Amino acid sequence: MQFAKPPLPFVDQLDQLESRGLTIHDRAGALRALSHLNYYRLRAYWLGMERPKGSGGEHSFVPGSTFDMALALYVFDRRLRLLVMDAVEQVEVSVRTQWAHHLAITYGSHAYLDRSLFWNPDVYARSLVNLEEEIDRSQETFIEHYKANYQEPRLPPIWAACEVMSFGQLSKWVGNLSKRQDRQRIAEAYDLDEKTLKSFLHHLTAIRNLCAHHSRLWNRRVTITMKIPTVRPASALSWFNPPADRQIYNTLVMLGMMLRVIDPSTDWPHRVRALVDGAPIVDPAVMGFPTDWRSRGLWKA
Repeated sequence: MQFAKPPLPFVDQLDQLESRGLTIHDRAGALRALSHLNYYRLRAYWLGMERPKGSGGEHSFVPGSTFDMALALYVFDRRLRLLVMDAVEQVEVSVRTQWAHHLAITYGSHAYLDRSLFWNPDVYARSLVNLEEEIDRSQETFIEHYKANYQEPRLPPIWAACEVMSFGQLSKWVGNLSKRQDRQRIAEAYDLDEKTLKSFLHHLTAIRNLCAHHSRLWNRRVTITMKIPTVRPASALSWFNPPADRQIYNTLVMLGMMLRVIDPSTDWPHRVRALVDGAPIVDPAVMGFPTDWRSRGLWKA
């Protein structure tokens, strides 16, 4: 079938929604939202209010559905993404530090140039090329200082090089370490098994990319899952919800757990709880929250 739908001006988009049964209390506000947020971005939030398509393929809304309800879900999701990005930043900086420090202390200042420390040569080669490109592009003062003062090795020490890695690159460098004891030494900083940390970093790369591209987290089924801890940390195992392995809840638990290690005074879990409690339109179950989540240690007020 050839696509033949004509583009609609914002006003006509609004008229179409009304004709399908969506109640719009503030027409000017709804028009402003459509003109800045995009119909198809917002559609993800009113999709659950639509009835199944009729035989002619027409859309219609369940009675009582409002534009304000969809917009409230969008605002909640945006605030959730900002909270997740805040946590991801802290985890990323911490893991960079642990990775670089352990390898430097154990193998020397330029340990990342020793390919024997990494088990997959193809992944190592691609990772090194990507890192070299980042270093060559970087205008960070510490990178420029190294280039101006040292000729050998051409690349800076690991504690400087790690600072220009993307999160995705960092995940590959950690996961590609050939010795389990090296991976475990890094994971122990968070009281985790190395397989759990490796899995979570891979998963978190995907979550970070969703947030960076302003994609929906609220009721998304994630494609790259994470290994849920089963042994350590023993004190936090009851916080997880293993059946919800494709929803965001377990990601939030792992982030909150790691943040409490990085900064014991963190209020991030309480901010997540306040966000969910302050959005009565949101059903936590669609994000994988168990019914008793508020009584689990991480989220207790």
